[in-house]
Amino acid sequence: MSEKYNDPKLKIFALNSNKPLAQRIADEVGVELGKTSVDRFSDGEIRINIEESIRGCHVYVIQSTSAPVNDNLMELLIMVDALRRASAETINVVIPYYGYARQDRKARSREPITAKLVANMLETAGISRVVALDLHAAQIQGFFDVPVDHLMGAPLLADYFINHGIDENAVVVSPDHGGVSRARALAEFLKAPIAIIDKRRPKANVAEIMNIIGDVKGKRCIMIDDMIDTAGTITLGAQA
Repeated sequence: MSEKYNDPKLKIFALNSNKPLAQRIADEVGVELGKTSVDRFSDGEIRINIEESIRGCHVYVIQSTSAPVNDNLMELLIMVDALRRASAETINVVIPYYGYARQDRKARSREPITAKLVANMLETAGISRVVALDLHAAQIQGFFDVPVDHLMGAPLLADYFINHGIDENAVVVSPDHGGVSRARALAEFLKAPIAIIDKRRPKANVAEIMNIIGDVKGKRCIMIDDMIDTAGTITLGAQA
């Protein structure tokens, strides 16, 4: 274990979104998870208490803002505020899933840009850095005025597929036009071709017309998307 990991100034805290992941990260780094309690007042408000000194420490908080998104986001904001008031040297938030990322631009008039709003709230709370994984849109990185480390899952997925022989006779499929760059990144690791599902809806309440661009016949199709919610897009793509 390298000397920096024995630094008592390095602290890792877990909130409620994914404690097993936080525990595995702490085990890999070689530090114990920080002692904190997350519970609620009788009216449902979130109450957080940090049960050890973090003055002058470099703190990492592991918290996805996934479902229940509002609870997890508020937990993170309250935790950051507590850390700042307890004199942490730096507050680094690790957000494997960045919630409210779908609205990253104004697609229609009078729409909010929630991805930017979340960035504003986190910065106001007092973060020093963000570590995120596969942001829904690359421009979200620019919504922050603090450093953002944008990690990609494609190398890990590619290693898994290669180690399990899934890359043989494979084609990587993007379920829509917006995911082409993501599919291409994975395809480069697998040395595989790509295909694109072209879908369009002629008018409201009329079934989508699906076309497949690329050769998929007789191949093992690996469909990749960054966000699967109802799985409607993936299901239609698989049927096509």
